[in-house]
Amino acid sequence: MSAIRPAAVVVLAAGEGTRMKSATPKVLHEICGRSLVGHVLAAAGELEPQNLVVVVGHAREQVTAHLNSVAPEVRTAVQAEQNGTGHAVRMGLEELGGVVDGTVIVVCGDTPLLTGATLKALSGTHTTDGNAVTVLTAEMPDATGYGRIVRDETGAVTAIVEHKDADDTIRAIREINSGVFAFDGRLLAEALKQVRTDNSQGEEYLTDVLGILREAGHRVGASVAGDHREIAGINNRVQLAEARRILNDRLLTEAMLAGVTVVDPATTWVDVTVTFEQDAIVHPGTQLQGTTHIAEGAEVGPNSRLLDTRVGPGARVDNTVSNGAVVGPNASVGPYAYLRPGTRLGAKGKIGTYVETKNASIGEGTKIPHLSYVGDATIGEFTNIGAASVFVNYDGQDKHHTTVGSHCRTGSDNMFVAPVTIGDGAYTAAGSVITKDVPPGSLAVARGQQRNIEGWVARKRPGSAAAKAAEVASREESGEG
Repeated sequence: MSAIRPAAVVVLAAGEGTRMKSATPKVLHEICGRSLVGHVLAAAGELEPQNLVVVVGHAREQVTAHLNSVAPEVRTAVQAEQNGTGHAVRMGLEELGGVVDGTVIVVCGDTPLLTGATLKALSGTHTTDGNAVTVLTAEMPDATGYGRIVRDETGAVTAIVEHKDADDTIRAIREINSGVFAFDGRLLAEALKQVRTDNSQGEEYLTDVLGILREAGHRVGASVAGDHREIAGINNRVQLAEARRILNDRLLTEAMLAGVTVVDPATTWVDVTVTFEQDAIVHPGTQLQGTTHIAEGAEVGPNSRLLDTRVGPGARVDNTVSNGAVVGPNASVGPYAYLRPGTRLGAKGKIGTYVETKNASIGEGTKIPHLSYVGDATIGEFTNIGAASVFVNYDGQDKHHTTVGSHCRTGSDNMFVAPVTIGDGAYTAAGSVITKDVPPGSLAVARGQQRNIEGWVARKRPGSAAAKAAEVASREESGEG
């Protein structure tokens, strides 16, 4: 069903959301890497509307700042007082000059499961049927508490009856109102002028527009959403968690159908901005966030959390936390590694157990296998960094850089005190504190000369278990035992 590009989409995001019990405005709560209102804007954006307006009210400075950061093209309208949905839409239209020619779509800012496809279907039905207003509806398994859609024999909507006002016949209807509408822009502006406030809340209800237009002889239609869960609004933390589960399942299903193996979808969580290539494998207990990308044949997890991280083809990332890192093709990370922003691991490289890296470029085939910290460093190709090594990059005021060349072999328990350079093919001895540059092909030894003080334990710790053990060993060595 084709749809003409809407003249405007108006997003209602002025409410306080008191049932969230949070200092954060309701529409700014996040699921799957995007705010609630951000999900709505993404769906609305698929319509390519000529205008996109968000009506803000509660905490409007905070909401507006968020909108400016994620969707700077969006316009905002202010509903200073919460006088109902009709009033909110009127504020949105005033931002656009008061009257809009063409279709105006109205959506709620707390419906993160709503899809662009459903909005396109709504807009298409509205245009094809020539309606003055088209209601997005859904068939609910249990419609208790929802406003019911009453239709005539032609399928036109004759009324929306709230549950509390419905008789048994109407309560048997399972088609319910979603609060999402498509309007003829000019008719909407005229009808909003006629909306009254003589109700229990003293507010302007947008749903009153439907009756006003029908009484004026205009047709009110409906478009049924394919999945009733799409229209669910979020009012508390329980519903937030339920929506997160649904959206996460939707994202994982899409990934699996595209050729990704997700071993345990129940314990795997992804953001909407995460991307995969065919034959990627995601093991249980893994969280993929932000702009993370998992390339063909790569394996991630179990128990890994990757944010804004790129994992190359055939790479393996196990029990790892990573933020802003790039893992090269066929490289290996973990288990129990921590990759901080600026980490770049080359092809076939290794970052091993209990290794932390930050702002480090690590060349092809280079290995940092065990118990080390590499920060503010450049390491060449096919170098091995010994266990328990620390790149000492901070002098208490400034960060400094360490450069280690290609084909180097550094000993265990090395301290590289930056700024310092280790030349290509150089070696460093175990236990060394490297404070000066090491020329290519050299061996650097920077440790004190070992000195054994014989008999020290017997003199300084007489009668101790160590002294007794040493005495027995001495007798055995001398053949006196």
